[in-house]
Amino acid sequence: MDIALAVVVAVSQLAIAFGTKVPMHPAAIIALALVTAVALLWRRRFPLPVFAITVVAHLASLPAGPLWWLGPASACALYACGRHAPARFAWPAALIGLVVYYGPAVNLGPVILVGAGHLMRLRREMAERDRAELIKEERRRIARELHDVVAHHLTAMNVLVGAARLKPEKSESLLHKAEESGRQAMTEMRQLLHVLRTDGDPVPSYGTSALPGLIERARENGQPVDYRVVGEAAELPPAADHAVYRLVQEALTNTRKHASGATATVHIAYEEGGVEVDVQDDGPGGPPAPRGYGLRGMAERVAACGGVLRAGPQPAGGFRVRARIPT
Repeated sequence: MDIALAVVVAVSQLAIAFGTKVPMHPAAIIALALVTAVALLWRRRFPLPVFAITVVAHLASLPAGPLWWLGPASACALYACGRHAPARFAWPAALIGLVVYYGPAVNLGPVILVGAGHLMRLRREMAERDRAELIKEERRRIARELHDVVAHHLTAMNVLVGAARLKPEKSESLLHKAEESGRQAMTEMRQLLHVLRTDGDPVPSYGTSALPGLIERARENGQPVDYRVVGEAAELPPAADHAVYRLVQEALTNTRKHASGATATVHIAYEEGGVEVDVQDDGPGGPPAPRGYGLRGMAERVAACGGVLRAGPQPAGGFRVRARIPT
């Protein structure tokens, strides 16, 4: 592309010079046309030096007359200043172009060229920022999924293995449940990897329909859970459906980690225009703790669905996670 541009500029300048019979020696015409055209090959890396070369070439051709036959190279150099040079240098280049190329005449050509290049530079920078933000959001999404899968099942396995050590008479049953939890973690990890390898925006694997199974596994692992659904279950958008499942899963995991043996209450309320999730336990509660990855991930999931999350210890004891997700 750069070589093609240099060739087109060189040919056009030679055609203009010989077509208008510029009063210069043919060798000088060819030299100036080729030097300014070849200099454009470096316009991206060195826009200001390239512009300086076109200015010197133009000044060298002035004794032969005011014909602007080196215009193609000068125009490309001015555009490159706006596109690739910092604004504090690009706009002075436009002013120099006004003085050198037009003198006292009023012509905004150099300013327009630099402005067009600067506009393209801003558009490129905005696109790069948007792309970087998309990458960050994707990394956060992957981190949330990994945290929810790994933290939930590892916590359950840790509790079960610890119980098996303390209760040898129930060790076989407890270790079997730990094995089941590990197998479930592997299944979710495989599904997550499949989602990451899939082009587009695939539908999340787990939603509200999987909540009864999640609650049942928690009970089998020795965690008392009171599960209630209020209202008629409605079909939720995929993102909201998945967020409700992960919200309950993470809340139960936190209860198991920080309030072992406490009873958790899970209420799902389907209301007009949204769904409300309320998970609380009767553990010791305590002062608010710094938000870790779990609570941060909850907040990000709910916010991505346009909802609001509130989480923290209760005055009467226990910890409560409450969210409302619009549908």
